[in-house]
Amino acid sequence: MNKIELVDSVLRGDTVEAAPLSLWYHFGVQHGEGTRFARLALDYFRYYDFDFLKVMNDYFYPMPEGFDAVRTGEDLRYITRFDVEKSPWREQFRALEVIDKDLRGSAYFVDTVFDPWHTLKRSLAGENIMTLMDREPDAVLGALDVITENLIAYCVRSLDIGSAGIFLSVPASREFMSREQFLTFVKPFAHRVCEAVWERGRMNVAHIHGDDLYFDDCIDFPVHVFNWWDRGPEGPSLASVKEKISGCVMGGIDHKIVNRRTRTSLKDHVLEGR
Repeated sequence: MNKIELVDSVLRGDTVEAAPLSLWYHFGVQHGEGTRFARLALDYFRYYDFDFLKVMNDYFYPMPEGFDAVRTGEDLRYITRFDVEKSPWREQFRALEVIDKDLRGSAYFVDTVFDPWHTLKRSLAGENIMTLMDREPDAVLGALDVITENLIAYCVRSLDIGSAGIFLSVPASREFMSREQFLTFVKPFAHRVCEAVWERGRMNVAHIHGDDLYFDDCIDFPVHVFNWWDRGPEGPSLASVKEKISGCVMGGIDHKIVNRRTRTSLKDHVLEGR
């Protein structure tokens, strides 16, 4: 069974001898060309002989022209639609084209996307995000609507290039915001992205990010795979989530110890994952 057949078997719900394995890593080369990033990702994939490749995506969402940060409700109104292929994401597209040419027919790759709220915080508003949510909720919702449409356009292009799916990172935890804020500012927009790519991808993943998760509020996301820090102190376990969904669960490894243990210890650790 080759790598694609193995992943397809798991996505169908078949029993396999060993689950598909992959790990991911931020290479920190988003200042450079996409072709260079692609070579690093492919070298990493082959060296560790993973079963699929999760392509990182550290090229930032573009700041509105003339701004160095989004600070006010008025600033948020300058967040507009743009041509994704003429944005900084063009380097990610170039990387995906190289990766697709190399892996086509031999292994799947999925492309990382940060959900609309995380994109607004990570690339545009930063430390201002919580104040904006409190004082300018309507302006934040309007900006998130625009960001969602730009992200959907990005995802469609990524899938057209050859990505097997979108790996959507969704901050869904108490350390980030209240549940009410999550249900207002995060879930509706993340859900829209998932809906938009559902029929286009064969391996769409929702990464439910954080420690103390609002997991039950996420299980209706239309994705093929759910991923989260199941080995963290708050869980939940892989088995408990699998009982609630029809798709796949992905996890089993505590990412905080991977580079600090011996191979023997890590092998035992993986086998403990349930």
